[in-house]
Amino acid sequence: MEDISKTDELEVMSPRTPVLISWSGGKDSSLALDALMRSVEWEPVGLLTTVTEGYDRVSMHGVRRSLLEQQAAQIGLPLSVVTIPTASSNESYEERMDQALRRVREAGILDVAFGDLFLEDVRSYREKMLGTVGMRAIFPLWQLPTPELARDFIGRGFRAVLTCVDTEQIPAAFAGREFDSTLLDDLPSSADPCGEKGEFHTFVYDGPIYASAIPVARGDNVLRESRFMYCDLLR
Repeated sequence: MEDISKTDELEVMSPRTPVLISWSGGKDSSLALDALMRSVEWEPVGLLTTVTEGYDRVSMHGVRRSLLEQQAAQIGLPLSVVTIPTASSNESYEERMDQALRRVREAGILDVAFGDLFLEDVRSYREKMLGTVGMRAIFPLWQLPTPELARDFIGRGFRAVLTCVDTEQIPAAFAGREFDSTLLDDLPSSADPCGEKGEFHTFVYDGPIYASAIPVARGDNVLRESRFMYCDLLR
């Protein structure tokens, strides 16, 4: 039997660093979480989401809070929700996020991961916001090629539905469609395959990060602000 008392001959492994996930319930945050779960450096310890007051839905994605809670349950991580006012100003959003992040930091978590892909201004904004409270922004998917990333998402067994479509960028008929290879083939050439420029948002209902799939049904499609077509997902 090997003498494990000789620690000078063994590689001492440092514990994984705890990291909070900025969680939208969509494709990119799911991929970011998946990458961190499979890493040797990071230990995902929770999900942080913004929900719009009055609607009780994930901001921009339009997903019901009940479905968000189902995601957290299937992932097995605690969910922290920051509520923001309808048509929230940047100042109001930043104030509430600042309060939430300070509580996270007090719990000993210094890093927050985001699913951003290539928008430099968004990355700089997040780094600045976290820097004000002494925290660090992590970007596990940064600058990965989005055509390959979108196909890999599908190939690894993730399943998602388009819940919000910017009709000024892609047709409204994409709302409620499955995020699959056929959809990628149908997207206009001007659209990013991962919707990084805000073309669409998704809800992930199945994949390797879940214990089991979340049953969802498609409800009505509703146009808001004369621009954004939402597909209401139901449990």
